[in-house]
Amino acid sequence: MRFSSTLPRRALLPFVAAVALLATGGTSTAADACGSIITAPLAPPVSADDPCPSTDPVVCRIRVLPMDEKVEAQRTRIRYHDLLEAMHRTEADMREAGASDEEIARELVDMRNQAKEITRAGMTPEEVRVLEERNTAKYGNPLGPTADQLYVKYGSWQKVTDASMRTSYAVDRELALEYRPCPV
Repeated sequence: MRFSSTLPRRALLPFVAAVALLATGGTSTAADACGSIITAPLAPPVSADDPCPSTDPVVCRIRVLPMDEKVEAQRTRIRYHDLLEAMHRTEADMREAGASDEEIARELVDMRNQAKEITRAGMTPEEVRVLEERNTAKYGNPLGPTADQLYVKYGSWQKVTDASMRTSYAVDRELALEYRPCPV
């Protein structure tokens, strides 16, 4: 099959990335797929002058990225989802070893903050700045809330554990992804 040479290379990047990622998914069906699921092609960038329908500045920033940067942002988000998978396995291992809810919650909040640092290493300084400004304004910490802040907010260590392994639905959707935790 030949692609027309009039098709812009930028338009093919999301398609090629999606095919490559789906091809590594094994024989799972859509119903039992887990981890990062690509749900659609990435949306083309919009003008920075277009009003953003989201209140999340990260979503607004993603919307205007050039296509090659959107593809990289999607890859970064997939790596972040992989780190969330490691957190699910850690929770299961710690529960099996008899750790308390508080010990598990504190470990997972630390892992989430480390995951943020790892994924931000692949971002531009501007992208990191936007994320850190949002978190500093909201939590007083560039990486996000501490375990103690989450405990005050949720009132239980189990709820802190659950919160530490959530992902932003709005950011995932903007990057044409859905995150489904894998069974452990």
